[in-house]
Amino acid sequence: MADSGGIQQGSPAIGAAGLVPAAPGAGGTEGSGAAGGSARIAVKKAQLRSSPRPKKLEKLGVYSSCKAEGACKCNGWKSQNPPPTPPQTDQQSNAVNLQEPCRSCSHTLGDHVTHLENVSEEEMNRLLGIVLDVEYLYTCVHKEEDADTKQVYFSLFKLLRKSILQMGKPMLEAQESPPFEKPSIEQGVNNFVQYKFSHLPSKERQTIMELAKMFLNQINYWQLETPSQRRQRVPNDDAAGYKANYTRWLCYCNVPQFCDSLPRYETTQIFGRTLLRSVFTVMRKQLLEQARQEKDKLPPEKRTLILTHFPKFLSMLEEEVYSHSSPIWSQDFLAGAAGGQIPIHTVISAPPVARPLYYSTSPVSVDPSTCGSVSPARKTASVLETNPVGEKRKPTEPLHHEENKRPRVVGDIPMDLINEVMATITDPAAIPETSLLSAHSARDEAARLEERRGVIEFHVIGNSLNQKPNKRILMWLVGLQNVFSHQLPRMPKEYITRLVFDPKHKTLSLIKDGRVIGGICFRMFPSQGFTEIVFCAVTSNEQVKGYGTHLMNHLKEYHIKHEILNFLTYADEYAIGYFKKQGFSKDIKVPKAKYVGYIKDYEGATLMGCELNPSIPYTEFSVIIKKQKEIIKKLIERKQAQIRKVYPGLSCFKDGVRQIPIESIPGIRETGWKPVGKGKELKDPDQLYSTLKTILQHVKSHQNAWPFMEPVKKTEAPGYYQVIRFPMDLKTMSERLKSRYYTTRKLFMADMQRIFTNCREYNPPESEYYKCANLLEKFFYTKIKEAGLIEK
Repeated sequence: MADSGGIQQGSPAIGAAGLVPAAPGAGGTEGSGAAGGSARIAVKKAQLRSSPRPKKLEKLGVYSSCKAEGACKCNGWKSQNPPPTPPQTDQQSNAVNLQEPCRSCSHTLGDHVTHLENVSEEEMNRLLGIVLDVEYLYTCVHKEEDADTKQVYFSLFKLLRKSILQMGKPMLEAQESPPFEKPSIEQGVNNFVQYKFSHLPSKERQTIMELAKMFLNQINYWQLETPSQRRQRVPNDDAAGYKANYTRWLCYCNVPQFCDSLPRYETTQIFGRTLLRSVFTVMRKQLLEQARQEKDKLPPEKRTLILTHFPKFLSMLEEEVYSHSSPIWSQDFLAGAAGGQIPIHTVISAPPVARPLYYSTSPVSVDPSTCGSVSPARKTASVLETNPVGEKRKPTEPLHHEENKRPRVVGDIPMDLINEVMATITDPAAIPETSLLSAHSARDEAARLEERRGVIEFHVIGNSLNQKPNKRILMWLVGLQNVFSHQLPRMPKEYITRLVFDPKHKTLSLIKDGRVIGGICFRMFPSQGFTEIVFCAVTSNEQVKGYGTHLMNHLKEYHIKHEILNFLTYADEYAIGYFKKQGFSKDIKVPKAKYVGYIKDYEGATLMGCELNPSIPYTEFSVIIKKQKEIIKKLIERKQAQIRKVYPGLSCFKDGVRQIPIESIPGIRETGWKPVGKGKELKDPDQLYSTLKTILQHVKSHQNAWPFMEPVKKTEAPGYYQVIRFPMDLKTMSERLKSRYYTTRKLFMADMQRIFTNCREYNPPESEYYKCANLLEKFFYTKIKEAGLIEK
């Protein structure tokens, strides 16, 4: 029995070929009721079908109505002298007397089987198979203790008996026939693989496919908990809906595994998201626990797959299962080019990380020790307003690459070379896992690795006034209140409690070993386009592990999913450093009119904002950057190997040469060096004059040119000419241009540069004149480059 509600499961090692189903009535807990039950029935059927025809007639007569004259109502022949104990099949006598009378109606056995005289051997064998299924179900009915299950067994028992009497095929009578929901679980998982992993290289994608197949195989042989057990575990669940699916599962999937006279369907092909939601949470927990317990029994090639990659795969899938807006459950979902159904059977390599979160409204105050230890993300978010059990957070959507649509740029690296280098970087033999936590690892690397292994989880949770409280969620909320109170001692506990339990707030909670160790409380303002972060903390003994960064990354991906691309928070003096590391700035991008009146001003706190980029997978961003660096490094190494040559030292200086052009140094151009700062010198004086005149007119028309239009007046700037020895202004430059003073571009550029240099030398950096000089200088060099006078 499982810990959570006494669920009957019959699941051997995950690394095996698949779970062995439990026979009906066996409870799924004993090995004798699993594969053995199905095998024993098959052996009995084979023995009976090989018996002589009279023996078959005797067996069928027991379940056949009497055909004697006089409208006999006996519905089955019963021997006058039944053996005291059931004899073994191989000891039974082949002598069957068709004249032996029935104990019930006194008519002979022959009167019960007259309708079988001209029946073919094949049809008789089919009926005999139904007979053994009836006997097996009869045993199940008497052994089963659960009322709902017993009722289903008894209904199937009567159906099969009726089929024998009428010599028909068993047809289940139901308002609906399979499939019961579209898309099916199998199609949904297939869509999930295409949706999240289609951008991966083929080798990694194949690993994901194997994991998906393994997961589907687990569902097909999973023993559902009875409706009564589920009512005890989840009192507020849709009891009627679950009971209907449980009944269908017994009739179409479970019982037909042993009673092969009934049509059998795979669970994953006829059920959809509704059934998957009802079993996923418990199934995921038990599968991971079982994997950890039996890790030493797993083959080495599957150990990493199941212990490292399978938890991450399940976490990401969980977000899509419980999300209300996941596209994978749409019947219009378009699979990628590599689409296709997943054959039942598989395993996985490292999928992207998933993350969780939670939220509230109020100023964010972070303990100095918390900085760098807070973060939510893409895999295990739980939003509790809609689901009292919590909803795992969704992973971010994969980026849609459109390399084929982008124009090729001169100097672009060929894609075949990139793919070749990528193959060496992603090769597990070349990049051992231990290298992930080197001295140069990202801050969130350790946290990401723990999440992949299932050590930590992220959930978006919140309180609800509309649904019955969930004990687990309430415990987590209390844990968050304790963490925030301990780590943010300057915040009143009453204030923290009010916001954490406020239904308008959510909290991205960080769970480790079933307990809360950190979180980010926030409140979303979708109509205003921003979210206010209120509290942010990680318990002191779990800090400096990258949890803070990973939490924030999960929170960013959660908001990208909900199309909110701005964060605002009031950070105290200890939190500013942490938020700067997470991309926050004092430069607020949200218009003031959008947030004034929605969030409070806090004395002693600094308003900071963060603008999100929906194209960035934040929880994987550091991994992507690391790979890019490795790619560049490999490309540089390859280029160096191609051009590496050793030239003899220069001897011309011994002969009295004082200097030589840089480009004349042997090998300098092969390295990719180009002359810097050289531009196109216009030799035609008229062309030079026209070009410089145009540039000067643009500069004089610029909005920041007003301080430099005329020479500085001594009355307006006392001591200016004592400080500035070589003054210059735009009016003087215009006069020089008219007099054809500028015979080269260098003279013109020197005068213009002198204007900016003089301004910065005389005025302080915070002055308006200083800022105008910087902006106008930038504009001037843009125009010079456009004219081709200097290289871009």
